[in-house]
Amino acid sequence: MAGQPMYHEGMRRLQGVRETRPLADRLEQVTVRTAFTEEDRKFIERCSMFFVATADADGHPDCSYKGGLPGFVRVLDGCTLAFPDYDGNGMYRSWGNVLANPHVGLLFLDFECPRRLRVNGTAQISEDDPLRAEFPGSVFIVRVTAARIFPNCPRYIHKMQLVEYSVYAPQPDYTPPVPAWKTFDDFRDALPARDRLDEKKDETVRKPTEPGSN
Repeated sequence: MAGQPMYHEGMRRLQGVRETRPLADRLEQVTVRTAFTEEDRKFIERCSMFFVATADADGHPDCSYKGGLPGFVRVLDGCTLAFPDYDGNGMYRSWGNVLANPHVGLLFLDFECPRRLRVNGTAQISEDDPLRAEFPGSVFIVRVTAARIFPNCPRYIHKMQLVEYSVYAPQPDYTPPVPAWKTFDDFRDALPARDRLDEKKDETVRKPTEPGSN
């Protein structure tokens, strides 16, 4: 991705149809950057969710939602961010794609004060990353090296308000409840041994709060 032009021929064709090529070029000049600003860092690290787009080796796409508590995505330096992979349904469509094709697109959104930021780059996934110790509940750590960082106009973002954080979001000194689907007969015998052997009873759990408010 680095060193490649911002726009390929398909994009240029549509810019030609809509007479937006000069605008597209100006946006590249004014808004696209290769290093995170301090404002970017603050925005990303207060986000409790983002979307990630990946593709396999043949270019077949996939898109996924990733959520956690604010701070679960960290900007490590001018061009690197990192976040944990938490327990999921085990399909590994996103991170499996990364092993075949490291190019990713991340979209960070704020629905309360409409804003969005796109990060395009390459990702790597590791079980041995030292950051795992800093993210309770993490299975892998994903690091993304940004090639392009740029905001988009937020005018079509519907304004919504956060009601509560997911009770499943990991945090220090907290054991999330077992998701209901892991108890369904359709899946029980297919679960990995760590889930089959650890039969967790239903229990009342406190709702996650902002990190540091324990």
